[in-house]
Amino acid sequence: MKARLQQFVASIATLALTLASSLPAQVANTPQAGFTLQVNGELVLTNVVARDAKSGELIRGLKSSDFQVFENGKQQQISSFDFESVDMATPLNEATVSGLAAGVTPSGSKAVVVARPEDLRNHRLIVMFFDLTSMQPEDIERSVNAAKDFLRTKMQPADLVALVSLDTSLSVDQDFTSDKDALINKVGAYNGTDGQAFQPGATSTTNQVEDTTAYPPDESEYNDMNTDRELFALKAISKSLEKISVKKSLLYFSGGISRDGIENQASLRQAINSAVRANLAIYSVDTRGLQAVSPLGDASTGSMRGNGAFNGGALANNMNANFASQEVMSTLSTDTGGKAFFDSNDFAPAFAQVQHDTSAYYAVGFHSTNPARDGKYRKLTIKINRPGVKLEYRPGYYAPADFVHSGKEDREQELNDQLASDLTATDIAVYLDSMYFKLDDNRYYVPVSLVVPGSQIPFVKGGDKDKATLDIIGVVIDEVKRPIGRARETVKLNLDQSLGARQKNIQYTTSFNLPPGKYQLKFVVRENQTGRMGSFLADISLPERDVWKKNPLKMSSILLSSMREPSKAVSPLVRNGQQYVPNISHVFRQDQHLYLFYEVYDPTREKLADNSPKGTQPGINLLSSLELIQGSTKVYETPIVRAKVVNVEGRNAVAVDLDVPLTGLKPGSYICQLNVIDDAGGSFTFPRFAVLIKPPAEAAPAPTAAPAPVTAPTATPASGAAE
Repeated sequence: MKARLQQFVASIATLALTLASSLPAQVANTPQAGFTLQVNGELVLTNVVARDAKSGELIRGLKSSDFQVFENGKQQQISSFDFESVDMATPLNEATVSGLAAGVTPSGSKAVVVARPEDLRNHRLIVMFFDLTSMQPEDIERSVNAAKDFLRTKMQPADLVALVSLDTSLSVDQDFTSDKDALINKVGAYNGTDGQAFQPGATSTTNQVEDTTAYPPDESEYNDMNTDRELFALKAISKSLEKISVKKSLLYFSGGISRDGIENQASLRQAINSAVRANLAIYSVDTRGLQAVSPLGDASTGSMRGNGAFNGGALANNMNANFASQEVMSTLSTDTGGKAFFDSNDFAPAFAQVQHDTSAYYAVGFHSTNPARDGKYRKLTIKINRPGVKLEYRPGYYAPADFVHSGKEDREQELNDQLASDLTATDIAVYLDSMYFKLDDNRYYVPVSLVVPGSQIPFVKGGDKDKATLDIIGVVIDEVKRPIGRARETVKLNLDQSLGARQKNIQYTTSFNLPPGKYQLKFVVRENQTGRMGSFLADISLPERDVWKKNPLKMSSILLSSMREPSKAVSPLVRNGQQYVPNISHVFRQDQHLYLFYEVYDPTREKLADNSPKGTQPGINLLSSLELIQGSTKVYETPIVRAKVVNVEGRNAVAVDLDVPLTGLKPGSYICQLNVIDDAGGSFTFPRFAVLIKPPAEAAPAPTAAPAPVTAPTATPASGAAE
C-alpha cells in the first residue's frame, strides 16, 4: 500500500531563511509579571445506576450528599447532580429531533425540527450504527431483523432512535425520531447490501483465502487503514452528539474489528475519548453470532497447504484472529460504560440492556482537582453512604492532553484531522504560493512555497543557536475531490542567533509532478513547541493540452527571487548549478538583487534563407526585458535579452533569467512589466506585477557590495505520495 502511495509525486524540499519580508512583523507574546488566574472549566460527567444489591430494583430518591466521587483515590466535589427517568418523559410534539444531522431534511421526509435541550430530558436516545463494511449479507439480515423486531414490539414512547450506516462513506440515514414506521422503513433498506468495499483482507496467519502459493497474501496494512476508518466513524458520531448533554447509547452492529498491535492505538483512544466526552455508551454486537471455527476453513475459502490443519496450528490462528476481532469491540464498550454481546445469534438482549441501563440513572458531574493535562487514564470510584446498594458507572476516563503530553500517534492524527477539516487553522500565519513549469505534454512541475513569520515561531536558545521544529503536511486534491499528491516533513531549524530569525521569515519549498487539470492545494504547518497550527488553501489550474496549443506564446509562471543557492538537483528551478528560491512576498531590499526567471515553450522557428546550407536548423528570435514603473514614470529598464537558440534540451524550451541590482532604486512600491516578444512568430505578452523595495536592514557607512545571502540548512526531500 505504501509503495503504491509513493508512485506519483516527485518532491524537492528547500528550507531558506529569507532576508526580507512583506509580512507584517509581529511581536511575540511574552509573559508579563503579575497574577494569573486559571480556571478548570471542564466538567467530568458520569452516569450512575443505583440498584438494590439483592433484588436488582432501581433505587430512586437519592441526593448528591449520598454519593462520594473519587478520582485516582482523591475525593472530588460534586458540582452537578440530576436524576433522569423515562417514566417522567414528556411526549414531544416534534416528529424528529435534530441530533446527528442537524438541519438536514431528507428528500420526501418530514421537516427536521431542532428540539430544545429541556425537551430531551428523561428521554432515552439510542443510535443504531450498522457497520456494513465488516458484515456479510447474512449478518446484515440478522441485525436488520433484530432491529425491526425491537422497533415493532419493544420500542417505548420515551425512546428516540437514530440510524447511521458505514459503507463507502458514513451516512446518517434517519435522525432521532419516535416514528416507528419511518425507522422500520429506513433500517429495511440495509438488507441486500452488496457493497462491502472495505472488508478485512487476508493475513498470513489465517486461511481466509485459498493458499495458491507458498507465500499467502498478507494485507495487514490494508486492515490497519480499514480499522482506522471504522474508529474514525465512531469518533465522528460522538463528536456530532456532544451538544446533547443527556446520556446516549449506541448499538454498534459489526462483523468484528481488529487492530494490529499499537498501529490503531491512537485511533481507538480518540474514539473512546470522544464517546466519553459526548456521554455516549457503546453497546457492541458481533453480528456473526455463534461461530464454529474449523481448522480447514469453511465453504467460502479454499483448502490449506502444509500440516497446519492437522497439528492445531491453523485452528489456533483462526481462534486468535476471531478473538482479536472482538477485543476492540469489547474495549469500546467497557471504557464507555456499555456492554459487549458476542457469540449469540439472539441480538434481543442487546436492545434490552440498553433500555435497562438508561431507564433511570443519576447524572453526576465534577471538576477534577488534578490540573495536569497529561492525557493519562484516571480511575473513577463512586461510593454511596447507604448499605445494600450496588452502583453501576463508567470506571474511568482519559484526561485531556495538551500538546506537550500528547504522543506521536496523537500528534500525527491532529495534523491529518486539520488537513481534512473544512475550517482553516489560524493560530499562526501561513502564506502559500504555487507556480508551474511544463515538463512534457502531460506533466507539469509545480513548486509550492510556504512562508511562516519568524515572529510567530517560539525559538528555543541552544548555545549560540535558535532552535525550533516545524511539522508540515500537505495534499493536492483534484476536481473530483481525490487526493493525488501528498507531502509530509518535519523540519528542524538550527539557526545562528546572529541571523535574527525571529525578525525574518521561514520559507519551505516542495514540489509535485502533476498532469493538466484544476487542483486544490492545502497545507498545514504546526510549530512543535506549543502545538499551534496554521493552514492555507489555494487553487491552481494547469492548462490542458488543447488549451495550451491555442496560445500563440506559451509561458511558464514568472518566478521572482532574491536568493540563489548551490544545488545539484534536476529541476526547472536549477540553472548552472544555482537554484532559485521563490520570493512569494515580492518584497526586496536595496542591497539585494531581483532575479526574474521564466520559460517559453515551443518558440516559433525562423524561416531559413534560400541559400542556407543543407541540414541547417532554423533558429528562434525571442526578446525579453523588464521595466520598473513608479506612478506613471518608467524609472528603470533592463537591456534587451535576445535568445537565438533553445537552451533547455529535451523540453523544447527557452529559459530566461534577468538580474536586476536594486542598489540604485529608491525604496517604495513599483509596477514591473515584463516584455516578451517572439519575433519569429509575431506573438507577444506584457504581464505586470507589483514589488516593494525596502531600505537595507542595517545602514552601512559607505556603499559596499551586497552581502551574500544566508541560508538555513537544506531540508531533506519531502515525502510525496499519490493514491
